[in-house]
Amino acid sequence: MSIHFVIFSFFISRSPEQVSERGCFFLVELLRSDFYYDLPEELIAQTPIEPRSASRMMCIDRGSGEIQHRHFYELGELLREGDLLVMNDSRVIPARLYGEKIPTGSFIEFLLLEQKGEKLWEIICRPGKKAKPGVEFSFGGGRLRAVVEEVKDDGNRIVRFSCDGNFYTALEEVGQMPLPPYIKEKLENKERYQTVYSRELGSAAAPTAGLHFTDEMLCELRSKGIKTAFVTLHVGLGTFRPVKEENVLEHKMHSEHYFLPQETADLINETKRNGGRVIAVGTTTCRTLESVASFYGSISAREGYTDIFIYPGYDFKCIDGLITNFHLPESTLIMLVSAFMGYDRTMAAYREAVAQRYRFFSFGDCMTII
Repeated sequence: MSIHFVIFSFFISRSPEQVSERGCFFLVELLRSDFYYDLPEELIAQTPIEPRSASRMMCIDRGSGEIQHRHFYELGELLREGDLLVMNDSRVIPARLYGEKIPTGSFIEFLLLEQKGEKLWEIICRPGKKAKPGVEFSFGGGRLRAVVEEVKDDGNRIVRFSCDGNFYTALEEVGQMPLPPYIKEKLENKERYQTVYSRELGSAAAPTAGLHFTDEMLCELRSKGIKTAFVTLHVGLGTFRPVKEENVLEHKMHSEHYFLPQETADLINETKRNGGRVIAVGTTTCRTLESVASFYGSISAREGYTDIFIYPGYDFKCIDGLITNFHLPESTLIMLVSAFMGYDRTMAAYREAVAQRYRFFSFGDCMTII
């Protein structure tokens, strides 16, 4: 692994309201290719497993590196009374729209990225040459209409939607789930790309580590004295953005909006005081908690934007455990896992997962690191 010379530890921020940590340790070189692994295409899960909790679970002892092969419904056997599971309750919006240009009827595709105001959204569209300022589009036979207000420097558009009634109701009727590009199968039930506890609309992709929970399983865990709490981080499509720079430290992370409520902050601090473990369900939850802890020095109720980039050398300040799916080679997510578990153990675990025929990515199996 080509990591050279740790210099020092600090973070940068534009303001307390817009957190912008770049990671806590700056290295001279960290190569993207160090995080590559061979993955047979047939191991990329195309459909969700039923029931949700039947997914396989690789259990890894963070201290010793020992690996066990279990199923997700056995998670309670790994947890202790007083532990706290923190989950991301963001809900995926059906952000992909297919429509037509007015009045020509020519095809257009929108992908909603981020809400900028009342029915005002930043979007990606194709073909982009059709979407000039002032041009109007129709979706679902006119159920939704949109007019382009601005073309940004990066090619994204700012569009204003109009509809009769509630915008999100109309979006549910005409939009489609923005499944990752590696999923080719049609999703028969939209709710299978939502966690059972999702409630805050705003994500363009699911926080997939939480897809394995069922309501019954959460009730069972709580009955054993395992606490649950929620944060919100609206997952952007930047989560699928590949790292293009060979030197990882030159990669610019996307920014995402998060909210950590007072109730969750209190539960985390209480768990820590009582000797319990804080276990992040998913990398989005991890990034939220570590953003707040890194910037503010402690866990407290906060809201803002984060583009924290966690890679080997980062000093974790909040979480004691992590539940996460298996991620793409050379992605920022496998780098985060490597920071938490150690590079050698992470890459060995991925090789083991391939050898044991685990299912990978959004609809795939998971690992629990405690």
